[in-house]
Amino acid sequence: MISSYGCDHMTADAEFLLSKAKYKAATGREQRRDADVLCYQIRQSFKPGEITPEEANRIGYETAMRWTKGKYAFFVATHTDKAHIHNHIYYNSSSLDCTRKFRDFIGSGRAVRRLSDRICLENDLSVITNPKLHSKGRFLHYGAWLGTEQQPPYKEQLRLAINEALAKRPADFDAFLRLMEASGFTVKHGRGGAISFLVPGQERATRLRASTLGDGYDPEDIKAAIAGERPIPEQAVPAPATPRRVNLIVDIQERLRSGKGAAYARWAKVYNLKQMAAALQFMQEQNITEYDQLSAKAEDAVSRFHALTEQLRRTEADLSATSELMGAVVRYAKTRPVFDGYKAAKYSRKYLAEHEAELADYRAAKATMGELLGGEKLPKMEELKEKRRQLAARKKALYTEYRSAQEEMRQAVAVKANIDHLLGVTDGQRKKEQER
Repeated sequence: MISSYGCDHMTADAEFLLSKAKYKAATGREQRRDADVLCYQIRQSFKPGEITPEEANRIGYETAMRWTKGKYAFFVATHTDKAHIHNHIYYNSSSLDCTRKFRDFIGSGRAVRRLSDRICLENDLSVITNPKLHSKGRFLHYGAWLGTEQQPPYKEQLRLAINEALAKRPADFDAFLRLMEASGFTVKHGRGGAISFLVPGQERATRLRASTLGDGYDPEDIKAAIAGERPIPEQAVPAPATPRRVNLIVDIQERLRSGKGAAYARWAKVYNLKQMAAALQFMQEQNITEYDQLSAKAEDAVSRFHALTEQLRRTEADLSATSELMGAVVRYAKTRPVFDGYKAAKYSRKYLAEHEAELADYRAAKATMGELLGGEKLPKMEELKEKRRQLAARKKALYTEYRSAQEEMRQAVAVKANIDHLLGVTDGQRKKEQER
């Protein structure tokens, strides 16, 4: 199933190339051949059995429209060839008016994931909560989140098979390899004597080495285990997850799914439902499972924001005072010879009339210096410049932290207000029902 916007999916490649040529003609700009991008792709998967192809295509279309803001042509292809229905979204790198290019940015993967999660929550669909990162910074693929219904990962299957083969006490390494083949694993011999195994259903073979499978799984370690010089590698058994009681997150999901009652009616409007989905997403990302945690989060965010506001205010005041003092010192230095001349002229009225403006600047600069120094010794100009530089750098750093704290406070307070409103409505409804 395919839907499109601003193009025909049958000729999208040609249309995208044409728009790129128009962009070059209109702007005179052209990307390097090795850096040019014709289009971008987004893959969006859904939980098996939870959505129809038509609904998946609609959600993919909405995701693409909100991601591109309607400024770039795209088409959405919905596939049903796997156990899970999934979308392939392709959007043009050149805008519809051919005046700009879409620029990928750091964190774009996380941004599009957040958007997809929010749209799924708005449509009462499951999302992957708190996705974990690999050591190289890549997100776990969808299959890694399907739980115990899936087979163990290929590496774990291979480790189990190796341990079972070693437990049978093979005579030598060749006998060990024959046992592995008898278990259904394909043995591959590479350059330099490298050994790899192909798990049934696996596309790429897994190398037999400690850096891939863990300690004790190097070929030399396997040979030592066969010779009885070292024990069979231990297979780590993951501890079962401790059951947790129903928490606030589940309560919110139940209310979003309920579809009945006054509370749901209030939140069924599109805008309110989006706010509730955003609140749920925020709590999942922050790993907040209790109302007390949410309250503490909001209070901490407010306290941090006010503390940073005070620090920023003091830093700006110090910076302003330092800059004002430096200006006063410069004016004082420029007008001091005029005052010395006035003093040498024994405060002549004629001299005063000729240099009245300079003398007024001198007195103002001297008064400013006295007020700012408060009786302290005047620092050297180099010291004042260094102090101003440090204060400016501190102000810049505080502003960055201030904006982050402001956004964090805004989100935390808004989420708590939404949750308070929702729980308040629900509690009120329960009281009315009890009174009846």
